[in-house]
Amino acid sequence: MIGYVMTGIVLVAALFLSYDVQAQSARPAAGIKGGLNVSNLYRGENLTDKNARVGFHAGVFGQFASSEAFALQAEVNYSTRGTTAVTDGFIDQETKFRLNYIDVPLLAVFKLGEVIEIHAGAYGAYLLNASIDSDGDLGDSYDNLNKDNFKNFDYGLVGGLGFTFGGTQVGARYNFGLNEIADSRGARMALGSAKNQVGQIYIAFNLNHDGAE
Repeated sequence: MIGYVMTGIVLVAALFLSYDVQAQSARPAAGIKGGLNVSNLYRGENLTDKNARVGFHAGVFGQFASSEAFALQAEVNYSTRGTTAVTDGFIDQETKFRLNYIDVPLLAVFKLGEVIEIHAGAYGAYLLNASIDSDGDLGDSYDNLNKDNFKNFDYGLVGGLGFTFGGTQVGARYNFGLNEIADSRGARMALGSAKNQVGQIYIAFNLNHDGAE
């Protein structure tokens, strides 16, 4: 079942990349993108960037229903998430949680002139793999946790800002997870009700850009 879903996602991305409507006043952007991820986990309203995991994302994007002022944009990205949990004092322990997803954002793009874009929407994500590395007074007590201990799917909200220069865009985004990621007793003991949060800086190359425009 997952194989069919992933195949469908790839086919949709390919359609977006080949989509070109000559009658529209604005040619829809389509291409490749990637950049830096700074991720962490949060519980309730406790948002923090302490002990964040530094990683990356990379993938493809495509726009449709595009005009000079608005577009809808879909993406398919490989994206890292996770955190490092550190306790010191009576018990010293460091545990690194590494979660890697296929991420599918769906965004409304508001174009403020030719340079500035506001991106807002939602994402869905599928967990590809997970690994935990724990070291300290408690030993490797969480190292036996793997992908089976975490929920396969994640989802949340996305917001950001992009600056376009010809066929290149640079920007920043924030991904706010809404789904608890732990799915087993062991994972909940380690993470409780934790959810994903990710800050991103990216560069995107519009392969559908005509330099003569």
